[in-house]
Amino acid sequence: MLTVRSTEHDKVLALDAGADDYVVKPFSIEELLARIRAALRRMPSAEPIPTYVSTDLEIDFERRKVLVQGRPVRLTPKEFEILRQLVLSQGKPLEHRRLLQAVWGPDYGNETEYLRVFINQLRKKIEPDPAHPKYIHTEPWVGYRFEPVETLPAPKPKKK
Repeated sequence: MLTVRSTEHDKVLALDAGADDYVVKPFSIEELLARIRAALRRMPSAEPIPTYVSTDLEIDFERRKVLVQGRPVRLTPKEFEILRQLVLSQGKPLEHRRLLQAVWGPDYGNETEYLRVFINQLRKKIEPDPAHPKYIHTEPWVGYRFEPVETLPAPKPKKK
């Protein structure tokens, strides 16, 4: 909600009536864009991404869990989002700019060093040999590509 009303009572009424956020005029464009990005991050994706399963890597996107050789691996939120974006485009190169903007927001696009650092950390966590990546490949001067390896059917949930 965007308004000139700035009393606590007005804010409470608006939020209780269903507003997701409340911005009082005057406001800065940077603050408004940050609030929009935050709201978009909270939105569920249109359709769930199926679990990726290979012989040594399992990625459950709904539960935000990654297993490497059967062992859980902790990814930072940015690492997980980079991995999610790459898997969504699996087999196809994902340009630096597009990946940066999808993970960090529309104001980013030229900060390729961010990606180098995060991709390096991600490879250390999920690749059997990070120096010779099996999953996350560099496309020189373009971006990165997730190469699916012998995918297996996703495990069925256990019945109780």
